[in-house]
Amino acid sequence: MNDTNRPSHATAALILADGSVFWGRGIGTEGITGGEICFNTSMTGYQEIMTDPSYAGQIVTFTFPHIGNVGTNPDDDEAAKPFARGLVLRADITAPSNYRAGGHFNDWLKDRGLTGICGLDTRALTHHIREHGAQNAVIRHGKDIDISALQAKLEDLPSMTGCDMARTVSTKEVYTWDQSVWSFEANAYGEVKQATAHVVVVDYGVKRNILRCLAAQGFKLTVVPCDFSAEKILALKPDGIFLSNGPGDPAATAAYAAPIIKDLLQSGLPLFGICLGHQLLAITLGGKTEKLPFGHRGANHPVKDLATGKIEITSQNHGFHVIPESLPDTAAVTHVSLFDGTNEGLCLKNRPVFSVQYHPEASPGPQDSYYLFERFAAHIRDAKKKVA
Repeated sequence: MNDTNRPSHATAALILADGSVFWGRGIGTEGITGGEICFNTSMTGYQEIMTDPSYAGQIVTFTFPHIGNVGTNPDDDEAAKPFARGLVLRADITAPSNYRAGGHFNDWLKDRGLTGICGLDTRALTHHIREHGAQNAVIRHGKDIDISALQAKLEDLPSMTGCDMARTVSTKEVYTWDQSVWSFEANAYGEVKQATAHVVVVDYGVKRNILRCLAAQGFKLTVVPCDFSAEKILALKPDGIFLSNGPGDPAATAAYAAPIIKDLLQSGLPLFGICLGHQLLAITLGGKTEKLPFGHRGANHPVKDLATGKIEITSQNHGFHVIPESLPDTAAVTHVSLFDGTNEGLCLKNRPVFSVQYHPEASPGPQDSYYLFERFAAHIRDAKKKVA
């Protein structure tokens, strides 16, 4: 089948693995891109989403229709380059109208070789994903759109299940980080001048704003590759260990990450994990993970803290989750999703080890869960006092 059914206005097509075809207008760079299609319900933060390493291998559908209205600027990148493979929008990209804007979002996409589609019914697409589950998709932006050929390309795309992607996004070299959170008074990011503790960050796809929030606690940060050995990590003499977010199937990454984390746990050091780091901690403890039908992605997810009963509005981005019944008796569930009851956090009983599925560093917000960085800092202070 070629493009004989192509509407007159269409310059792009989105083809799903189940055979569904959505026509629209191309944005960004002309070409073909493919990956697992998902949807994000955030009202802002599109630049951060496209550069979040956790979106590696995915095409992001934005359910909010007005994308582009704050423009783009270098300060909003979560990594040195985009990791999302493409994007789907309801309307044309909005012209920038913000004092921080340094450029147009469509120019930003073209400069980075990203391909997308707009002008289609994203509500219908989102409903389709919710009903039929996450699946691979291809976007073609250009003059020649051969649906049959694009469906053939879909068959070559790997499944996210069983795919270790942390190695594709992790740093290859050890580096240090001292940049803190943004100061509106100084109109610049802060800087750690006198560190109170040393934290090693295991990078499975870490976001810059996670590093900034850790640095804001006064930490000197050393970031290491995802497969850096426990022996090498402990040789850096850290006061705490952080397991970062990242993409892919946690069970696949755990093949090499879990033995490392197991050795780190035996050190007795305080440990904190976010997102993929949470899932890897759970697997290390003997727990199991499974793929969600369509994942949790957005900035409006309610989570209940079981210890306090408080409800946090959280930012989330994950396609897999921890099965709480699989956790050992030494671990306790600390947070649950009020959307579907899935696990959102755990801790080890009587040990300074904890993790959450969601993103307390959210930038832009919500920032209801920022206290978790402070909790990690308190664990490190207490551990240092015991040593002293």
